[in-house]
Amino acid sequence: MTQDRFRQIALGLPGAVEGAHMGHPDFRTNGRIFATLSPDGDKGMVKLTPPQQQAFIDANGAVFTPASGAWGRQGCTMVVLARLDAEILGEAMTLAWQNATQAKPAGATRARRPARPGRPARRR
Repeated sequence: MTQDRFRQIALGLPGAVEGAHMGHPDFRTNGRIFATLSPDGDKGMVKLTPPQQQAFIDANGAVFTPASGAWGRQGCTMVVLARLDAEILGEAMTLAWQNATQAKPAGATRARRPARPGRPARRR
């Protein structure tokens, strides 16, 4: 797997666009990141749910590992490009893309709660 092939798979998904995040390429849909490429070019990341992440790690532990810290516990999953098969990446990338398309659009604001009787409304 190469960076170019990773990029091609990501951008082949409907509505996917490439951007940049913290100095490296990211891939978004619905305003949400679903995959990234590392600055060193050796790894990528797909944003899975924790159960999806565990299934890929169980099946391909030499390829998939949780990202460090809280990101990894939330499902961000690192992939080693040199060990990655395009078909397996396609499966993981599609799940990550579906997760992003089903989430609320990035930047969506929460509805404000009405003020309680006898209290002024909070200002933001």
